[in-house]
Amino acid sequence: MPSMDKRVTLDIENDIAYVTLKRPDKYNGLDMAMFNAIADTARTLKKDRSIRAVILQGSGKVFCSGLDVKSVTANPMNFAKLLFKPGRKISNLAQDVGYLWREVPAPVIAVTHGVCYGGGLQIALGADFRYSTRDCEFSIMEAKWGLIPDMSITTTLSELMPIDKAKELTMTARVIEAPEAEHLGMVTHVSDSPLADAEAFVEELKEKSPDAVAATKLLYNRAWQADDRTALGWETRLQKKIIARANQRTAVARNTGKPDQTYAPRRGF
Repeated sequence: MPSMDKRVTLDIENDIAYVTLKRPDKYNGLDMAMFNAIADTARTLKKDRSIRAVILQGSGKVFCSGLDVKSVTANPMNFAKLLFKPGRKISNLAQDVGYLWREVPAPVIAVTHGVCYGGGLQIALGADFRYSTRDCEFSIMEAKWGLIPDMSITTTLSELMPIDKAKELTMTARVIEAPEAEHLGMVTHVSDSPLADAEAFVEELKEKSPDAVAATKLLYNRAWQADDRTALGWETRLQKKIIARANQRTAVARNTGKPDQTYAPRRGF
């Protein structure tokens, strides 16, 4: 597929969408074109029922160094564009680059290397999983510039670590390496070959019903921190949408002696 504003490429291979940040000469820093390209790519994938997973990665030496301060501050109107929240949307453009990955029904895996700072970290946190090289560095870096993180981190990081640890990392802008980030819950897996490991994980997911995988993502995103009534309601609502449907019947068949049965594209929820 063509690149999105030449800042992001989207390639689909074997039902896997590879999304690559393509500004390596600027360490994949977030300028306005990059913000728009990431959001547009996520919206495109949100509608695609054929993909089984998304792998989100950065080109060149790093995953993403965060906000390109020089580029964005060159025009004061850019901050207005980033923070403007149109209509009934719950997120603005700055938040979309992290938050919209949660709305893509397929599992999203961020594969990080080099550095993952500020806005880059918040993009990775929007993914369902984070696979990282051992030497990748992470930082909630906004305090360095006298700012707070505002790219959906309050939704994503709150699911992964205690509030005191989150405050500590945010207030200090401390840089940590992948093993510590994994210990804190920010990174899912650390390895010498995170892309290969992510692809192996996707192959495992592809053996499962795409309806069940997508419904699990939606269930946990909606119910994980909800009150009991809301959480139990989501369980029942989603189960009704997948039980006895084509892909659920295929899952049963594949596990009872008919492994050649193939799944249909996932249902919409």
